Amino acid sequence: MTPRTLSVPAASRRQLLVGGAAALGGLVVSGAAAQPAHALTGSPAPAFLRGEGKHGAWSTRTARRWAADTWRSLVAMTDERTGLPADNIEASLAGGDRSGYTSPTNIGGYLWSAVVARELGLISRGECTRRLLQTLRSVDRMEHHTPSGMYYNWYDEATGEALTTWPDSGDTVVPFCSSIDNGWLGAALLVVASADRGAAPLARKVFGRMRWDAFYNDNSDPAHQVRAGGLIHGGFYPKEDGRPGGTYQGTHIGGDPVWLTTHHYDTTVSETRITSYLGILTGQIPARQYFAMWRTFPDTCDWSWPEMKPVGETRTYLGLEVFEGAYTYRGMHVVPGWGGSMFEELMPDVFVDEARWAPRSWGRNHPLHVRAQREHGLLEAKYGFWGFSPASNPAGGYREYGVDALGLNPDGYFSDQEMTNYDPGFGECRPATNATPTFGDGVVTPHAAFLAMMHEPREAFANLARIEHELGAYDRGGFFDAVAVRSGTIARRYLSLDQAMVMGALGNVLAGDVLRKAFSTRSVEKRLRPVLAMEEFGAGLA
Repeated sequence: MTPRTLSVPAASRRQLLVGGAAALGGLVVSGAAAQPAHALTGSPAPAFLRGEGKHGAWSTRTARRWAADTWRSLVAMTDERTGLPADNIEASLAGGDRSGYTSPTNIGGYLWSAVVARELGLISRGECTRRLLQTLRSVDRMEHHTPSGMYYNWYDEATGEALTTWPDSGDTVVPFCSSIDNGWLGAALLVVASADRGAAPLARKVFGRMRWDAFYNDNSDPAHQVRAGGLIHGGFYPKEDGRPGGTYQGTHIGGDPVWLTTHHYDTTVSETRITSYLGILTGQIPARQYFAMWRTFPDTCDWSWPEMKPVGETRTYLGLEVFEGAYTYRGMHVVPGWGGSMFEELMPDVFVDEARWAPRSWGRNHPLHVRAQREHGLLEAKYGFWGFSPASNPAGGYREYGVDALGLNPDGYFSDQEMTNYDPGFGECRPATNATPTFGDGVVTPHAAFLAMMHEPREAFANLARIEHELGAYDRGGFFDAVAVRSGTIARRYLSLDQAMVMGALGNVLAGDVLRKAFSTRSVEKRLRPVLAMEEFGAGLA
């Protein structure tokens, strides 16, 4: 995504939801969820980690209530005429408190959330189809970059018109086609195409005109080389240069040139891999591009600017050498993301059963990342709660939260308001600056714990129940976006992206992986699964 920090009280972030086939009885756990992170140690988790206590025991009724309230917030965000969801809404859930703008990710999240709501019995099959068609008809009419079929980043949710100025400030908006925001819309379209017969033709029409290779730098231009195998641009400006000095004119699909970003997505533990998946499964991007991305940066002194020296070895896939590096944290080797957030690690896992398709890579890393986030919150930082991802800042605006030790970024996605930086040094190349930090006012983000529920359902449930009952970060629209645990300050706002992630995870957990099944059809699995399955990460117990 491309979140934009706004002045208080507005904030920004995309919406997403994910769904599942109705499960009215007990908990359904499949894939990686059957192998919780603590099981990798060979011993059970302590009682307080297993969710024992006043509010901690798993309750399907409670989980379904959370889904119903989350869906209420998404309905409140959605314009009654266009079917387009706002980016965010205040706690009032009043139509007048909608943000005034939306994005392809927000729209995609609402689409798959409607499928989830149907499967959980929150809306009827007929209402689901009606909502999907209303939204898709608006999408079909919306202005976009015709040669690629890609949508701009910002629209007015009340009209569907592309934004030229920001509603809150009047600042100019230059239309931009983001590879990742369009990626989440594309993922949602594939879900709808499989999950709803009435809306499927229109979903296929919109998806069918999207050219993922429009974002793919294949190294054919000598002036703009990237890593062997090619990388995906952050996006492009189709009308004018919106980032002078950070773009160049060109095109990967012929026709008139656009202003391509010089920035490319080059780390695999990132939400951005969904765009790689879409390119590979459509045959528009070669499979080897998946192996062009970093797992970690090299372990040499020339690369000592990140906060930790990785461990690992080099392996070869489809002719590309890949350094299978990992970071060492609390007795685990974990392949890090850029910032160390749950969102980077697990958002694509909502649609692709990565742990099952790739047991030697994602099947190791997903449960270990969840465990690392849990242990950071409960044992290292001693916040008493866990789950860290970009979200509304309880102090106002928007911020990226994460576990610094799980991120490549030396500036970090921090887990507390004080921005406490963890730095154990880079072997003999660079000494540590803060190997044993003391953490301050930690900020937990409920959607991160919901994503973790796909791998540690009972531990995540217990954490969320305590966030609701002990921190009070809950209202008619479900969990508020974030809460600072020591000060008790709550970001009393709902972001459609985060609410969509809540719905997605609940749909997969409660309803037998409904979103994964809708996205990962036989044809998708045939193209994508062999690529993921061949890799072995450096992740595991240290």
